[in-house]
Amino acid sequence: MTVTSVPITTRKDWSTDQEVRWCPGCGDYSILAAVQMLLPDLGVRRENTVFVSGIGCASRFPYYMNTYGLHTIHGRAPAIATGLATSRPDLDVWVICGDGDALSIGGNHLIHALRRNVNVNILMFNNQIYGLTKGQYSPTSEQGKITKSTPFGSLDHPFNPVSLAIGAEATFVARTHDMDRAHMQETFRRAHEHRGASFVEVYQNCNVFNDGIFSTITGKENRASMLIPLVDGEQIRFGADREFGVIQRSDGHLEVAEVASVGEDKVLIHNSKAENAGLAFALSHLSSGVTMPTPIGVFRDVQREEYGDQMNQQLEEAQAKRGTGDLAKLFRTLPSWEIQ
Repeated sequence: MTVTSVPITTRKDWSTDQEVRWCPGCGDYSILAAVQMLLPDLGVRRENTVFVSGIGCASRFPYYMNTYGLHTIHGRAPAIATGLATSRPDLDVWVICGDGDALSIGGNHLIHALRRNVNVNILMFNNQIYGLTKGQYSPTSEQGKITKSTPFGSLDHPFNPVSLAIGAEATFVARTHDMDRAHMQETFRRAHEHRGASFVEVYQNCNVFNDGIFSTITGKENRASMLIPLVDGEQIRFGADREFGVIQRSDGHLEVAEVASVGEDKVLIHNSKAENAGLAFALSHLSSGVTMPTPIGVFRDVQREEYGDQMNQQLEEAQAKRGTGDLAKLFRTLPSWEIQ
């Protein structure tokens, strides 16, 4: 068999001729640019790449990628991507969704794609609001959020997307943000390299209906003191002089402390490949809102059998046994009945 090399491409090759139609200043532009600039470096072909989306502002993404794409229905992108990835394991399948699309009507589809470990890369744009439908509260909006649909403030306790993904037994879980293209690209690269379901939460600004919601942590002047980088094999430290670190109390609770006060040996060392997900889950709860120091990076990156591989192996085994079954017996297996 002749092995042909992947042709060299540029961002332009991955971009369509469609006018990009998001609100001026929307964070979606920077995410799109990060993906279009990353794909030429991944050694993949456009004809073997598919972007699947649901409904929402983020779901216009496939229109702007010069690949195959499906703009599906609200919340069902993970389900459709599951069918595609399992039937065509040769494809790179990306799922683009928003916090409302993925976590409201699509919540069930999302958790099952993650627990099954289907080989798809899920990028969830989280702006903590419904943007396309003009500013209603979403499953990630903070309690007390005043919107068109919650004029007296939201009563709902919000989802923590990273916690949800880890709880669903996802094998790759990460967080990045739209103000740092290099961090996005490295996070998306690791997600693509992972065999199985990868889930990346992207903090994304909606400058029309929820402007500046993440600025206290993602603003350039705030990042050093508010973003906690998760780097495998390194201490979990942050601050302009790395003066703060994450420690674990005797009761298992994680907290931020001054390294000089607690000592270097108390600071946790990050390990996204730990078999037990307990520490990753605890890290996902270190921050309870966008005004507190927040972990960012890869929380979890472990290996488990991929769903499509197992399914295709099962089909091959069934094919090898073809002809040994008794269809008539199957039809008459109780309970069954006859219609007169």
